[in-house]
Amino acid sequence: MSTLPPPAVEKFPETSLEKKVYTIVENLKDYLPITNDRNRLAFNLYKYMKGEGDHPSVMVRNTKVHITGISEKELVEKLTREIEKIK
Repeated sequence: MSTLPPPAVEKFPETSLEKKVYTIVENLKDYLPITNDRNRLAFNLYKYMKGEGDHPSVMVRNTKVHITGISEKELVEKLTREIEKIK
């Protein structure tokens, strides 16, 4: 019995909102060491950009991400600055 190869993953275009948001969060990996935390935060940030989610100050607290080397307030400020560059 053999296993099938995994399905091909289609990458988002560089200009898409999804790619921009996930790149913002991925650039903060020094402060967010857990991959699932970064994915959860990026998803919530994407929802915020679409008008469906909470502000980053609420989002960081609600997603319960593990933050190292920076305070929650500083992380929120970094996220807010990066979001403004996208808008």
